[in-house]
Parts: sequence; C-alpha cells; structure tokens
Amino acid sequence: MRLPTLFATSAVVVAASAQYIGFNSGSTFTDGSAKQQSDFEAEFNRAKSLPGTNGEFTSARLYTMIQGGTTDTPISAIPAAIDTQTTLLLGLWASSGQADFTNELTALTSAISQYGTSFTSLIAAISVGSEDLYRNSPTGILANGYNGGAQPADIVNFIGQIRSAIAQTSASGLPIGHVDTWTAWFQVNGSNDAVITACDWLGMDAYPYFQNTIANSIDVANSTFFDAYDATVGVAQGKHVWVTETGWPVSGPQENQAVASTANAEVYWQDVACSLLGKINTWWYTLQDAAPTTPNPSFGIVGADLSSAPLYNLTCSNGNSPSSSAAASPSSSAASTVSSATAPASSAGPNTESVTLATPRPETSPASVSLSQTSGSAPQSSSAATTAATTASPVLSSSQTTLATVSSPSAGGSSPSPSASNGSCATSLSGEHQYPHLIIPVNSETPNTAYGTQYNGVINPTVSSIFNFDVPADYSGKTCSLVFLFPEQAALKTSAYTFNAQGGMSVNELSSPATQQTTYATVPAVVNATVGTIGSLKAGGSYVVASQECAAGQTVSYEFESTGGLDIKYFQNADPSAPIGVYITAC
Repeated sequence: MRLPTLFATSAVVVAASAQYIGFNSGSTFTDGSAKQQSDFEAEFNRAKSLPGTNGEFTSARLYTMIQGGTTDTPISAIPAAIDTQTTLLLGLWASSGQADFTNELTALTSAISQYGTSFTSLIAAISVGSEDLYRNSPTGILANGYNGGAQPADIVNFIGQIRSAIAQTSASGLPIGHVDTWTAWFQVNGSNDAVITACDWLGMDAYPYFQNTIANSIDVANSTFFDAYDATVGVAQGKHVWVTETGWPVSGPQENQAVASTANAEVYWQDVACSLLGKINTWWYTLQDAAPTTPNPSFGIVGADLSSAPLYNLTCSNGNSPSSSAAASPSSSAASTVSSATAPASSAGPNTESVTLATPRPETSPASVSLSQTSGSAPQSSSAATTAATTASPVLSSSQTTLATVSSPSAGGSSPSPSASNGSCATSLSGEHQYPHLIIPVNSETPNTAYGTQYNGVINPTVSSIFNFDVPADYSGKTCSLVFLFPEQAALKTSAYTFNAQGGMSVNELSSPATQQTTYATVPAVVNATVGTIGSLKAGGSYVVASQECAAGQTVSYEFESTGGLDIKYFQNADPSAPIGVYITAC
C-alpha cells in the first residue's frame, strides 16, 4: 500500500486530533424526488452502523443548503444531523449566479437562527461551491456541453459574502473553503490562485477510475490517487487539503483499463480509504447512490436497500481503523514538485477531441450526486490531468533571433539533454525555465469564436495555438530559448497526446499578447514571421525553436502553426520525468 508522501516527509504536522470521516450526501434520490428529514436520518444512522468501520462514519458532506423543491428553506439534513449527532461539511451551490447564491446564504443564516449552537457546533466547515472552477474550464464545458461553473472571482466574492453573513453569529470563525477537482487545483492560473488564497482549506476530488488516457487499472489506482493528493498539497499555499470525493464503482462501464466491480471497489477501499481514514478529513463517494434506480456507474457501498449489508468488506486488512488512527494532518508535502511559473488553465480546443486525463465528478447540480454518461466519455464532468503551476512566466524579444531548429531525441522519451549549443539554452527544464501563462487556440473555420485559455496545445491545418509568456524582470541580460519538448507516448505518466506522425510547425512572434478573447479574426499582427520552425516533428525529440535576448519584464505571444499536414493535440505538462509542450529556458 502506498501512503501519500506527506505522511512521511511533511515538515508541518498538526497536533493529533480526531478527523472527520463521512460520506457525500445529495439532496435528492436518483428519480429527482427530494430527501426528507427521515431519509437523511436513516442515511446518517446507517453510516454509523456499517460493519467493519467501528462506527466512525459520523460526518456528511452536503452540496446545497436548500431543501429540495423550495427556494431558500434550510435543507432537512440539518435537523437530521442534530438528531443523529452527525457533523456536516456544508456546501453552498455557487454555479448558478448571485441570485441563487443569495438563496443559499438565506438558507444558511436561517438555519443558524433557527437551530443555534445545536447546529453550528456540528459544522465541520463551509464549502463555497463544488467543482465550479473545473466546470468553468474548457474541459468542463466540453464534457457537459455548456458552461456550468463559476469564475474564480465569483468564488472569492462568495467566500467574502459568507464570512460577512456569519460574522456576528455562532458560526463566526468557522473555516471556509472550496471543493474542486485535483486537476483544477493543480493547474493553477493567476485567477484560480486567488481562490486558494481566499480559502482556509482546500477540498480535493479525485477518481483514478476515470483517468482513462493513462494506465488506470486498479493495480495503480492507489499511487494515482496519492499522486493527485500530493500535487494538490503542493499548490495549497500551506493550507490543509481534505479529500472531499473519491471512490471506485461497483458497477459500470470499463474506463480504459479500469474495471468497475465490487472486487475492485474493495481493493480501492483497502488501499486508499484505509490509508486516509483517521489521518485526513475524508468524505467518501458514497454510501448509497442506487435509490430507487441504479446509476451507471454506481459507487454505492450499499445497494438499493439502505439497510442491506455492504457490497464488500470494509474492515481494513492492514490493521488500520478509523478509531485507532490519530490524525497527522499536514498542510504541505515536500514531495510535490511545483515550479514558479503559471500553467495553462484548461483543456481541449476548437473542433478538436480533448486529450485529457478524465477525472469526473458526481454532481453537476446541488440536487443530485449521481453520475450520468456523456457521449462515450467520462461522466458529467471530466478534467484534464496534471500541470505544475503557481505564479507567472517569461518571454523572448524579437531582437537577435537565431532561426535554429535543433532536434535531439532522447532515449525512451525522457527529458532531453540539458546541454546548449549555437547560442541556445538547454532544452532540459532542470535549469531556469518558464511555462506559458496562457494557451489560446484559434480556428480558421470558426474565425469569430474565442476559446479562452486551454490546458491542451492543438496544432493542425485549421487550428493554431498561441502561447503567452511573461518574462521575469530578473532575466535581463540573459538568453532565452523557445523550446518544444515531445517525449515518446510511453514515457508520459500524467499527460497524453494524439499525433498523426507527419509534418512540422512554423512559429510566428506576435506584436502583442493574446487574451482570452482572442479569435482567429483578431490574432495580433505578426511582428516576426517564422521566428523558428520544426521541419519534421518526431516523438522523442526536443527542439529549440528560437533563441534570443530575453525581453525582461515583457509579455510576448508566439503562434504555433501546422506545416506539412501536422495534426497534434497534447496536454501541456511539466512532469519532471517527461515534460511535454512549449517552454522557455534561460541561460
């Protein structure tokens, strides 16, 4: 069993204390009917009585404060929690605009007034929204068919509204955070970073089952999950990271190598749950999701009959149990590798198939936490995989350009040789380097459509991708090389690509930076045509496209265009073992 690196290496460990252990709880059943107080009470009591768990499942995570079928009446899970002494991770739905969020706030403050400390003493924390940043990303829009999320600035604003609303109440001082996919946290851009700053804690959702563009069998699910956790901790600014959703389905379609079965769900429980429970605040997905109908896939520990026996053994075979595990709840992980540049913020481009590592989520609305399938891809929500991140990046000036194309394939597609030549800097990311601040695709077939910033680079005969770099002021006097790294597919652990194995790239330097509103029709003028080329792109190669004096303190955009019929879609990722995509190295 692989434990998260932070258990062994974190330098920040909080004093041991009991951790929250519970399940996610939606406000409706799978037929859309609203749960009533008696339904929540039955659910909370069943969680406490699960054999093999020592009665430690005494918490529940809610997605909304509003009772199903009402405008702003407090959800009946609250009196159910009071009667059963169940702690609550409260959720306020944040993806439907200010008017609906005001209703959520009304329900929260009404509940505080109605129930007082009998309610507020059971509140573990308050979550503003759930996966809003993911659903606001192009990946989420592509998966769901619409923008069902919220802007980072909205989440920050809503956090402030809650702090004000509860300031003079018995809920004052409660920790407030946000729940999102691990990929949304890890792929931090300048805007998402503001959400982290505003939060007291981060909630991470991760489902290795859905990461269907990499090896994702049950055999590697444990390490995949804890890689996600470590990645999230690495960008959390020292704040606590809680596990707010994870699980393995007992039934459903096969996702690449991931097979949904009770046997595999038990393995995942033994490997992941038994490592988390009692150590990190965890809300598992889920106790029951098959009432009255069974979703596809289904994650429920019990079936349609809430009182039925669990579908698999919940007794931890490693001797660990929630009741015997005091918490070391670290707030940082020494193993997480995160650089100082900003990674792009989303996924697939225009009229292209997304190249992502799917990490779907159970809910697209506060009413339900059931998963539904979308066009053969991951259910409801699907996130692209990892990319290192944090604050800003660099750029090249148009002076002293070396039109050099250097290809140096490396064994097994690993990181290229760090050596530089011909006035160029290294293609390795082991030294000073920068990630793109924005990746903007533009499509000649839809010239007036703005696709916004992306996680993926897409380059084909109709789509080009623009890469913005913000050069640090301290790069003054240095040489900067614009490089393209393209490892073998087999070398990639947290990325993926499709490639037709023909053609190359031509790169233009633009007169001004692209923005999220840039379209094919509004691409800035070319200030330096064909600043560099890659004549024939080969897997396993590393390429210096251009080298020149760094434009310290400036922002410049580079447009990568297809030549010779090249068609490539890849996930920009700076995984140290096999980085892929466009970067700037400095020397």
